[in-house]
Amino acid sequence: MSKISDLYDFCRAEHSWLIETIEALVRLESPTDDKAAVDRCGAELSSRLEAIGGRVTRLTREERGDHLLAEFGCGSQQLLILGHFDTVWPVGQLERMPVQTESGELHGPGVFDMKAGIALAMLAVRAVLETDVSSSRRIVTLWTSDEEVGSHTSRQAIEDEARRSEAVLVLEPSLPGGAVKTGRKGCGQFELVAHGVAAHAGVDPTKGASAIHELAHQILQVQRLSELSPGITVNVGTVAGGSRANVVADQARAVVDVRASSSDEMRMVEERIRTLPLRDPRVRLEVSGRFERPPLERNHDVVRLYSQASNIARELGFELGEGSTGGGSDGNFTAALGVPTLDGLGAVGDGAHALHEHVDTESPPTRAALVAGLLATL
Repeated sequence: MSKISDLYDFCRAEHSWLIETIEALVRLESPTDDKAAVDRCGAELSSRLEAIGGRVTRLTREERGDHLLAEFGCGSQQLLILGHFDTVWPVGQLERMPVQTESGELHGPGVFDMKAGIALAMLAVRAVLETDVSSSRRIVTLWTSDEEVGSHTSRQAIEDEARRSEAVLVLEPSLPGGAVKTGRKGCGQFELVAHGVAAHAGVDPTKGASAIHELAHQILQVQRLSELSPGITVNVGTVAGGSRANVVADQARAVVDVRASSSDEMRMVEERIRTLPLRDPRVRLEVSGRFERPPLERNHDVVRLYSQASNIARELGFELGEGSTGGGSDGNFTAALGVPTLDGLGAVGDGAHALHEHVDTESPPTRAALVAGLLATL
């Protein structure tokens, strides 16, 4: 019997353990902005990581929940499993989205994004450690608490561990149908602030310089950046300005979300935004912000990992698809360092950040065996 079959048999036998672990984590609500709640979930996760043999280090943070680093096995080289246990849902969301199974789907806030992925990774590690299959590398799992708001307090730890690793497996949710993610757009946010000259709109309108009029012009220019390349998307998400209807506005601001599928696109967009030409020279335009996540580009290293995963999937009896997404993850950071990264290895389901969030209850053992196979064969 092949080692992949051994791993699958183990994961299938532990199906009930896997579902119980997922449900336990989902019931511990962990919105990013509630440190106490996130740390309660982290304490339970830490206990469960230790129970399966992990050497857990708590990376304490003051403004966000503590991050958890767990090491398994030994070896001079390591493989990194990456994910997060914070969610977008507030405490109390369980009343609207109870943890329940219906028609082969497990529902609950944060189950798809991405607490089921954490449980999958834990079962994969167990499969490698508790069967005759072994890995020659140390396995490190890093579970963070601020991915949903930009990973500002975890990025350094993510990049430090990635640099020590031969490869990174990201347990974020899969694409529809179970495909993994071999590309992610880089994510940026910029703020445009127009400083105009106030004046009475009825008595002295020509003495004013409207910040709102200038900002409206700039918004149209920014929106046209999406025409530069198919991989670029732009969304002006919020706009505010002015004080009263009868006053020429002396200030207006807009916040812009920008996505780019390559480093070249990212640099091009950023340069264009920072050099927007003014329509009214009496108005001063202030531009701030940046790309906070670089793109995860489908390069040779990513394709190599995907090919390895595809071979394992065939041994498990299915074809593993691939695709790209406009959303970012912490895998963007690791891939940008040149560390081979494969994303979307987590649960199969739907409804991330939506009321119908759920995961399929039949596929988790197969997904866990896929991850275990990568850990054992990379």
